[in-house]
Amino acid sequence: MERIEDLKISLLALLKKEAFKKGDFTLSSGKKSSYYLDGRIITLTPEGAYLVASIILGLAEGTGITAIGGPTLGADPIVGAAAALSHIEKIPIKTFIVRKAAKGHGTQRRIEGPPLNNTDKAILVDDVATTGGSLIEAKEALDELGVRVEKAIVIVDRMEGAGENLSGIGLKLESIFTIKDLGV
Repeated sequence: MERIEDLKISLLALLKKEAFKKGDFTLSSGKKSSYYLDGRIITLTPEGAYLVASIILGLAEGTGITAIGGPTLGADPIVGAAAALSHIEKIPIKTFIVRKAAKGHGTQRRIEGPPLNNTDKAILVDDVATTGGSLIEAKEALDELGVRVEKAIVIVDRMEGAGENLSGIGLKLESIFTIKDLGV
């Protein structure tokens, strides 16, 4: 794999060009914002998916992590790319998606993907963190299975409380970038 710093330079340029928007927006938390970062515009492109997955797998290297996943919808393309890239790199890792609630049909699972258990060590991922609410809910779902969550990694931390809120439940937030890297 390429060096993480080189990958980050390319990813930041892509974020600035394609995903960062100014205007009047309402965030998932209900909060109003003068800017919006649409991470899926990046993670659903071949280049963006490769860059994000490469960086996250690089950050997970040597940690003993057995699974990477996160809350739907922000984590969906990230974990798909990480699964494919981990196979290509011959470092296969389980990936999973955490629903907001268990589905009411089929297997009625809240966590989708290969079965996880109390021997797994996971990293949670998401595209953007504001308050960290989605990551906290995902960790709670994994706690029910006995899965040990080591940390959370996001593409961009908006620096609006996610780090502190996650720290409050014993989870470290690591961001590839903060909103300051995008000039805010």
